[in-house]
Amino acid sequence: MAAEGGGKEMNEIKTQFTTREGVYKLLTHSEYSRPNRVPFNSQGSNPVKVSFVNVNDQSGNGDRICFNVGRELYFYIYKGVRKAADLSKPIDKRIYKGTQPTCHDFNPLTATAESVSLLVGFSAGQVQLIDPIKKETSKLFNEEVGSAEFTLRLIDKSGVTCVRWVPGSESLFLVSHSSGSLYLYNVEHTCGTTPPHYQLLKQGDGYAVHTCKSKSARNPLLRWTVGEGALNEFAFSPDGKFLACASQDGFLRVFGFDAAELHGTMKSYFGGLLCVCWSPDGRYIVAGGEDDLVTVWSFSDCRVIARGHGHKSWVSVVAFDHCTTSVEDSDPPAEFSGSDEEFHEQIHFAGGRDRANSSQSHLSKRNSTDGRPVSVTYRFGSVGQDTQLCLWDLTEDILFPHLPLSRTRTHTNVMSATSPPATGSSGNSGALSNSVPAPLPRSNSLPHSTGPAGGSTTPNSHMSSKGSSIIDSAFIATGVSKFATLSLHDTRKERHEKDHKRNHSMGHISSKSSDKLNQLSSAARTAKADAAKTLGTLLCPRMEEVPLLEPLVCKKIAHERLTVLIFLEDCLVTACQEGFICTWARPGKVGLLPSQNPTNSPSGTVV
Repeated sequence: MAAEGGGKEMNEIKTQFTTREGVYKLLTHSEYSRPNRVPFNSQGSNPVKVSFVNVNDQSGNGDRICFNVGRELYFYIYKGVRKAADLSKPIDKRIYKGTQPTCHDFNPLTATAESVSLLVGFSAGQVQLIDPIKKETSKLFNEEVGSAEFTLRLIDKSGVTCVRWVPGSESLFLVSHSSGSLYLYNVEHTCGTTPPHYQLLKQGDGYAVHTCKSKSARNPLLRWTVGEGALNEFAFSPDGKFLACASQDGFLRVFGFDAAELHGTMKSYFGGLLCVCWSPDGRYIVAGGEDDLVTVWSFSDCRVIARGHGHKSWVSVVAFDHCTTSVEDSDPPAEFSGSDEEFHEQIHFAGGRDRANSSQSHLSKRNSTDGRPVSVTYRFGSVGQDTQLCLWDLTEDILFPHLPLSRTRTHTNVMSATSPPATGSSGNSGALSNSVPAPLPRSNSLPHSTGPAGGSTTPNSHMSSKGSSIIDSAFIATGVSKFATLSLHDTRKERHEKDHKRNHSMGHISSKSSDKLNQLSSAARTAKADAAKTLGTLLCPRMEEVPLLEPLVCKKIAHERLTVLIFLEDCLVTACQEGFICTWARPGKVGLLPSQNPTNSPSGTVV
């Protein structure tokens, strides 16, 4: 990245970037947006979201794209890197009154060229099941009931934050709300005309699960209450067995979905968690949020194994790149013998639902002697309100710090420390000592620190235990609005100068939005005491207790805050709050030709 003060180059929007595998290029003719572009107004707008589905037709254009901008919802044939977009003929377009789409999800199991099932969540709390090919609205969930003078939303009055089909099911779906509740629905059941009555099914630390009491089958089937504040996003594991929830209280909670049991938790450095995703093999979870960090959490060890610092504002989306993530099945050293570990098992949902058994991925190739893959690199990306795209590599030296590497394969910049962990409560001290990685080799691209004069040098350490504790306290004390300006090597003057430059993408904020931000700030101050309790424990290690990653790529790619990052086979897709959905061709993939511009040729026409 360019140094601070780079001026024009720092603010320049990039149209391509280079990684080890080659150059990713923005395809300017493959940009989806409103057909009639209007002046941008972010006031009151919900985040732009994008969903994809493949309908498996034989035309070669099987991908379909859905996106929302303001009160509008669009459905197009997606032609990606093959042909230019024609925005003049959407398959379906809907404009809503009184509410706005906030999220949506296709069911891939039922998608055909003649019909698709699309769930759409709204800011007023309702959920629609629609078919944009048939242009039908099949069912409404959590809709208002009552007379013209008095209406009531029976299940949840707060906005929908995330909606997902349950993996392997054609009828079950899950909906989260800003109230912190999570509901399980069945599209074959109706919602009652009276408020549902619940009875407690299971309860644990920070969550409770209730069933709906009813003489006949009705929605919702289950209600989860998770944490305090909004439940911002949830994600199913690749095999559908586990559910990861990112909450405004700063906690990541991972549940066994069928048994409704808590598997493990993690706490953000401070502030809320906004996004979460699973690695393709289900071994790792990445979360991001208001601490401007991406945090990597090990599913099997239930501990934080790395943090990534590259964003200058809140992280809005994290996603793994399944195409670049890989394990090389090369021959292991002679003293080891290879074997396959059975990681995914077929399970059944109560009521006779079979969930698809995940195929045995080459990612689960393990070495039977040391439990470490022969060679592994996980690639994930993140986008944020700072308008930047970051790509990260998670490699062997981070995943297996205690084991010798047979060969050097990492190009990830890593800041690690040798300071011992702070002593916590007696209940956590033992687990904490086992969770702290051993010192890691520093990247040559980072400055090495030296030990004190007259003492032993510590070239692998970037700060002393005392110094890092001070920085820990500074991070917590300054709150959400300050973290982006606090680099580990910044001086006080530099931090002060940067305070005036952050969040440039939040230029248009209504009074209502300002009130919401004030409430969030108040909640952040209230949560300081709780954050201080978790800092230095297994839930939230101090900065020196885990490796700190630097991004492989960090580029400004939009004028407004980014809200979407999706990795596809031949491209990656991003979207910003202005409503522009952009396609970035992967290295070596055929891009658009000038003659394929729909203004010059009919080849880009959607049929």
